[in-house]
Amino acid sequence: MVKRYFILLLLGLTVTVSALAATPGEVLAGQVLRDVPLQGLLSPSIKLAAYRSKPLIINVWASWCGPCREEMGSLEQLSRRFWGGELNVIGISTDDYRDRAEIFLRRAHVSFNNYLDSKLELEHMLGADRLPLTLLVDAQGKVVAKYYGAKDWNSPQALGLIAQQLRIKP
Repeated sequence: MVKRYFILLLLGLTVTVSALAATPGEVLAGQVLRDVPLQGLLSPSIKLAAYRSKPLIINVWASWCGPCREEMGSLEQLSRRFWGGELNVIGISTDDYRDRAEIFLRRAHVSFNNYLDSKLELEHMLGADRLPLTLLVDAQGKVVAKYYGAKDWNSPQALGLIAQQLRIKP
């Protein structure tokens, strides 16, 4: 009886954990991101594992998304604050058309590396069922936290949150 209860409990937990994933193959907070190729937008193509030496902020966006456009300036400021330091910032565009994403990046004067997710692989893995999405990832590639919606990522509150969750100096 106890053994049967334990098996049912274990099955229930498995169903619950997989039900939490909003997109197919989503990596949840506490899990390590898979190494996938990143198709460069105005920057070279590389693999995600190339960012595993420092904490990483990943922002998932689209050029047609108003809130994404709104928060891009604060992400640019954040990336410049940590330029070459203890933190990397990258963007993942979910645009269907490469030229639209590139035009937006040029007009917004975005200098941090951005990549195009034309096959939806990153969108699904990161859990981008709504935009914008920002992930805090530790130096080993583990997702520490996910934040949906536009934020001022260069504000004192955001810098404190980033410092606390990624264990870096603001």
